[in-house]
Amino acid sequence: QVHLVESGGGLVQAGGSLRLSCAASGRTFSNYAMGWFRQAPGKEREFVSGISWSGGRSSTYYADSLKGRFTISRDNAKNTVYLQMNSLKPEDTAVYYCAADQTFGRPPTRPSEYDYWGQGTQVTVSS
Repeated sequence: QVHLVESGGGLVQAGGSLRLSCAASGRTFSNYAMGWFRQAPGKEREFVSGISWSGGRSSTYYADSLKGRFTISRDNAKNTVYLQMNSLKPEDTAVYYCAADQTFGRPPTRPSEYDYWGQGTQVTVSS
């Protein structure tokens, strides 16, 4: 069992930045690919970014629409994955979730493929 806890959400003006954190506990963190998803009201949960860990290095992946504004990283010593969000827009408003999938390969982009989820953190971007 892996327990995930997100933090760092909040209210920010358009153009601002936020850094989300997701702390994991319970299993060997480095055995898991981690993903960030978001879900806006009335919309499906969508892939934001993912990060794998294999051979002592990480590989990162992003939704095409978010490349250049969001940066994912992980600190295996702290069992934490981060999502740095810059140049935020009102359309980035959503609940952001982190998820874990036990794979050394590319993080899945479909929510159904993840094994564990956090409770989510609200990000609200005002115009």
